[in-house]
Amino acid sequence: MKKFAKKYGWGLIGVAVSTVVFIVPFIFIFLTSAKGRRESSLLQFSWPTEWFFFENLVSVVQYADFMIVRAFFNSTVLTVLSVGIGVILAAMAAWVLARRKSKLNSVANVLILSGLMIPPAVVPTILLLQALGIFGTFPSMVLIEVAFGASFTIMLFRAFIASIPREIDEAAIIDGAGPIRLFFSVIFPLLRSVMFTAIILNSVFVFNDFVNPLYFLPGDENATIQLTLFNFQSQFLTRFNWLFMDILLITVPMVVMFAFFNKRIVAGMTAGSVKG
Repeated sequence: MKKFAKKYGWGLIGVAVSTVVFIVPFIFIFLTSAKGRRESSLLQFSWPTEWFFFENLVSVVQYADFMIVRAFFNSTVLTVLSVGIGVILAAMAAWVLARRKSKLNSVANVLILSGLMIPPAVVPTILLLQALGIFGTFPSMVLIEVAFGASFTIMLFRAFIASIPREIDEAAIIDGAGPIRLFFSVIFPLLRSVMFTAIILNSVFVFNDFVNPLYFLPGDENATIQLTLFNFQSQFLTRFNWLFMDILLITVPMVVMFAFFNKRIVAGMTAGSVKG
């Protein structure tokens, strides 16, 4: 027993802590979403006296003329466009920064780190979008998500590109490949593992983004899935069973994604940690 406790003790403690931190809140959300209106308002961690899970599910889906369905579609389109454009642009920028050493690299490094540390400026961004005439449109929201996620994605790609031998670039150039063909035909396919990580992490960030659509994408027709949480809570009345059902619907896709792609995410995060 002593050997078993010494070998697996800390691991079991870690599993127990993870269960308390992650699993217990999810169980609380599920149980509350299955309760009636009066019982859910107590916010107690208890088994429902009467199950209303499917009734609450139907009510949430049908609320405000199927607003949550439109919100899921909006969030999906926003996520696909933002992540697709952002990953490609970040990979190209990271390749240039990793391969071309110049005095501008230090300036680029400062800008990238600033993007990670300095919070976004809401009012100047709104004024800029209004001046361009695109405020409150989906293209402007895509540009915002791409810009806000660029710093992290560039750093992720640059660490991996630094481990790719320069001889590969030189061999492609000798064979007559130009910069565009060199990147998309030679370098880009080599970024598959880290690209998968970048896609997953950015997808989770954009899909779960609450603040940016709230500020930059007004209007019920443009509502994303996170903004539907406002439907079931107000200053004077909150339907906690419907609210937690909405939270459950928002959470499940991301939980499933992490459950299936956890190993790929870890592999991509550590892919550029060892050179050679």
